[in-house]
Amino acid sequence: MLNSFVLYIVSTPIGNLEDITLRALKTLFSVKTILCEDTRKTLGLLRTHQKDGEEIPELLSFYEENEKWRIPQIITRLKAGGEIALVTNAGTPTISDPGFKLVRECWKEKIKVVPIPGPSSPIAALSASGLPTDKFTFVGFPPNKSGQRTKFFEKIKLAIENLTSTIIFFESPFRLIKSLADLQKTFGNMDIVVCRELTKMYEEVLHDKVSAFIEKYSKTTPKGEFVILFNTKL
Repeated sequence: MLNSFVLYIVSTPIGNLEDITLRALKTLFSVKTILCEDTRKTLGLLRTHQKDGEEIPELLSFYEENEKWRIPQIITRLKAGGEIALVTNAGTPTISDPGFKLVRECWKEKIKVVPIPGPSSPIAALSASGLPTDKFTFVGFPPNKSGQRTKFFEKIKLAIENLTSTIIFFESPFRLIKSLADLQKTFGNMDIVVCRELTKMYEEVLHDKVSAFIEKYSKTTPKGEFVILFNTKL
């Protein structure tokens, strides 16, 4: 039997601050503590939506470098009767962000975990991509180093040989060109979808060959957050 203590996994906007749900706001302003990847960004979001009489909860930093020693503290707080929310800087917590170890520990300790669904950039990108959506695989960020990144793509190629699946991955603007080059080396000059700055002012959802994107971003410095999608069976 689960205890009455609750950890809420709260999705927050991936760019447009209006994309937060009513339930997410109600949860964030009702808990005692919010675990944040960056307390400054979460504070800005809360202040944007704060109503008269609403108090901003305690904001506690929670990120990859401190989660190992922070988790026992959080479990202790939850067992003491506190309700805590976990957010990330943008999107759904634990998806290519810290948090799954905390969630796993909560289940071990019989602490209830409640998802508060909302924005997610992989799903937003998939919905607008025009690629098949019935089967998809999200693989997070490729490795930083070229050799490891090539092996990463080769493993994906092997895995989808007998499976029709749209592949989704993240990439930073700093490694975009190199990642696209390694992608082309592994899969050839296929059609891909590049989504940039989703829900923001300069949002783009672009379709073209891998080589065309390499040429484009070699001439114009890539900026923003990127989601790349492809399906080799089309």
